[in-house]
Amino acid sequence: MLRIVIVEDHPLMRESLQARLVSRSEDIRFVYVGDSLDEAIEAIGSERLDCFILDLDLGDGRSVLENLATIASIEAPVLVVSATATPRAVQVAISHGARGYVSKSSSTEAFMEAFEAVCHGAAYVSPDLAAVLATDAGAGVQLSTQEQRALALYSSGMKIETVARRMDVTSSTAKEYIRRVRAKYAAAGTPLPTKVELYQQAQRDGIL
Repeated sequence: MLRIVIVEDHPLMRESLQARLVSRSEDIRFVYVGDSLDEAIEAIGSERLDCFILDLDLGDGRSVLENLATIASIEAPVLVVSATATPRAVQVAISHGARGYVSKSSSTEAFMEAFEAVCHGAAYVSPDLAAVLATDAGAGVQLSTQEQRALALYSSGMKIETVARRMDVTSSTAKEYIRRVRAKYAAAGTPLPTKVELYQQAQRDGIL
């Protein structure tokens, strides 16, 4: 019996994912299906999952990194199903614990291949995204984990002092992370002088 969670904020998409899985196997138990990560974690309790299917953009005010970190705390294998299909978004999700990544425009076959791979402990990126990653190899700005966290928190509207508290660092350290982020993007030809531009870039890169 496979134990599955689906966290997706669009009801039609949730129903579609659920129906795809049921059509392939009756040996599935849905521990939780809904739009709340907190409710999902509560429903899971100490139960071991075979696959945690997650939409990156839940509209819950939390960053992608925060949501992935929350799931990582319960050691559940994550399959991301997202409309965000940029190379950077895939790289960020995989580097922060996602085992598989499928775009919402992928075929049912690709989704099922990803699901089966994740359930069996393997990694999977859908063919359309793999092709994009291959042509984009080495491109993009490389941010450290702390720089990504600082960017996610600061660009979402927090003051630098709040960012520092959330990251358990000093304000000067938080400022330095943001300075480095801006410097790296500027060196790559994408200057981001304002917080709005930082926010827009974080969204494009799948960090928010």
